[in-house]
Amino acid sequence: DYKKVYKAIADVLEIDPEYDGFGHFGPILVRLGWHASGSYAPSDHCRGGSNGATMRFAPEAKYGANKGLHIARDFLDRHVKPQFPGLSYADLWTLAAVVAIQEMGGPTIPWRPGRIDQSGPSDCPPNGRLPDGAKGAPHLRDIFYRMGFNDQEIVALTGAHALGRCHRERSGFEGPWTTSPTVFTNAFYTTLLDNTWVPKQWDGAFQYVDKATGELMMLPSDYALLEDPKMRVWVERYARDESLYFDHFAQAFGRLLELGV
Repeated sequence: DYKKVYKAIADVLEIDPEYDGFGHFGPILVRLGWHASGSYAPSDHCRGGSNGATMRFAPEAKYGANKGLHIARDFLDRHVKPQFPGLSYADLWTLAAVVAIQEMGGPTIPWRPGRIDQSGPSDCPPNGRLPDGAKGAPHLRDIFYRMGFNDQEIVALTGAHALGRCHRERSGFEGPWTTSPTVFTNAFYTTLLDNTWVPKQWDGAFQYVDKATGELMMLPSDYALLEDPKMRVWVERYARDESLYFDHFAQAFGRLLELGV
């Protein structure tokens, strides 16, 4: 009964009011579902994508892009999986991302069960298939085109950066993208357009902060959406029209969660 699984996840999203400074596990569950799915390569159907839940194993669990995601996996293991022992991790992780988005006010994401779990580390995809926040538009196209997404879908999927924050000890970057990191909106785009962004002066990875307060951040890969004309047009459209963004995000994220199935 997947409605019961949905409720079990939704019921614990805010179980720890101290977690990560805003008391909500939704953003990290979205990241788990995204990273579990975004390793897909069509030339290697047995490795990568949401089928398999291979992030349970090293080396994938130890990849730099997945640093910190043990928190999300352990959270689901502790609070949800014991109630549904027959549920595959692959279905659990992707459904948790869907629940998180919808419960934080986002669009309805198409989701179907049926993913299976792989049995060991030999099924892990190679490192380097996920987006690198330190890089620009050519890199984004290399990563997303491999999975069958176009420029519009790259921009739509990046809008999930409205949620959560970066942690220096995980990614090398630090700070939230928006002032409402537990609410799914088009705020990533409005924030990107409405602020002046300057390099952060610190001893960490290169990133941008808003000039006015220095409290919000953007990755180089985020700022690249402004610099690339074909991508910027979608940033501007989504900033103007949240309904359009929700529709396009739901379509793209639903596809992402089925890669490799």
